[in-house]
Amino acid sequence: MNGLVLEGGAMRGLFTAGVLDVFMENGIKFDNVIGVSAGACFGCNYVSGQVGRTIRYNMKYAKDKRYCSVSSLIKTGDIFGGEFCYHTLPMELDKFDEAAFIDSGVPFYMVVTDIETGEAGYHRMYDASYEELEWMRASSSMPLVSNIVEIGGGKYLDGGMTDAIPLKASEALGCDKNVTVLTKPRGYRKSHEKTMPLIRFKYKEYPKLIRAMDIRHITYNEQLDHVFSQEKAGTNFVICPKSPLPLGHICHDPLVMREAYEIGRNEANELMPALERFLGL
Repeated sequence: MNGLVLEGGAMRGLFTAGVLDVFMENGIKFDNVIGVSAGACFGCNYVSGQVGRTIRYNMKYAKDKRYCSVSSLIKTGDIFGGEFCYHTLPMELDKFDEAAFIDSGVPFYMVVTDIETGEAGYHRMYDASYEELEWMRASSSMPLVSNIVEIGGGKYLDGGMTDAIPLKASEALGCDKNVTVLTKPRGYRKSHEKTMPLIRFKYKEYPKLIRAMDIRHITYNEQLDHVFSQEKAGTNFVICPKSPLPLGHICHDPLVMREAYEIGRNEANELMPALERFLGL
């Protein structure tokens, strides 16, 4: 089976959005998709076949305080407004095509972090019900600037805290050939988390989560090693920006958003012949 693996990175995920739109325009399909954080939020639009939706709503609501702002953080506890981003927007303002998502038949998994166990969890999204969209919110809830998401008795935060590049998870699902989309350039290595003092204070009731964050840089760099070793072995195709993207986790400038998106499109178009060979198309 062919698998698609989507790293997170908040607004850096607009690079991924550009890649995915080119995939859709060229009829590139996968047997399985797994995304983390922004990779989950934006990857669902690939499964539903909605070319352009991700960049459209991000640009439209870039400066809306309900979408992403310090005001939202203060008022709701979420820098990315939980109710607005994960329910009002996809259900009312720029509708997610639930029917097309279901009809695709493509298994779509979102990575979350169980803050009580300090381990990654993998939730398959079946539809766009309120609870399923809460799983998506959980996958994208960055530590320190997001509320803990409680679902079915569990407590969750951003999947990137424990499995930022879920290639091994995709392989475990039976995908022996994968395409991995990263949001940082080759050669990037993560360093120790600078906000650990704040994390230790805020999440003092969750020692296993603190431990996971304390070794996050080690875990992430090991995942990068696996990504590129599998690329060398011929079972993984990597798409990533050639240089650091012009935006970070947060961005309120629609033009910069568009720039990151276009970088993704350009990279995907450039690699399309090699990708089609890799997938045997």
